[in-house]
Amino acid sequence: METNIDLKKIWNTKKIETPNVEILYTKANKLKSRSFLKLIVVNISLLLTIIFFGFIWYYYQPELVTAKIGIILIILAILIFLLPFNKQSSLLTKNKTEPNSKEYLQQLIKLKELKVYQQTTMLSIYFILLSLGIGLYMFEYVSKMTITWGIITYAITILWFAVNWFYLRPKAITKQNAKLNTLLVEFEKLNNQMNDPF
Repeated sequence: METNIDLKKIWNTKKIETPNVEILYTKANKLKSRSFLKLIVVNISLLLTIIFFGFIWYYYQPELVTAKIGIILIILAILIFLLPFNKQSSLLTKNKTEPNSKEYLQQLIKLKELKVYQQTTMLSIYFILLSLGIGLYMFEYVSKMTITWGIITYAITILWFAVNWFYLRPKAITKQNAKLNTLLVEFEKLNNQMNDPF
């Protein structure tokens, strides 16, 4: 049995998967650019929605207080959703150049934390307020329908919210998080290799 073990030889033959730093930064910057573009699109579409509901209130002059409360809740839901959502902008526009990987990793971790908070707490509040708002707004018009049509209208609305909440929301969250999680793992690998070169 041989007792002389050449550790250096074993170490040199060991293959370490090192992520290509330039490709990693390019991927991260691309993700940040896409996320920033999405942030702009979401802001514009939700602000247009607020203007639309303001116009409905002004032009159609709802008679029942429930419709007015409904519109207020819808606008409130949008504003509550947008305020923390826009906190991402500082992280998405920061450092398009290449900082050190530790700093970049911290930015990505902070971005991930903001996204998780947005996707859980804020999205839940948004959906609850939006559902209540639409339900209350519709009451004025549903009350003028027959009971059958009123039930059908509310059933379709509840089904639409259920599809959004239970099917589309989790799918969108999984898709959004997949790329960011991959980048986090790669940056962590890079940091570990820089901190522990041997």
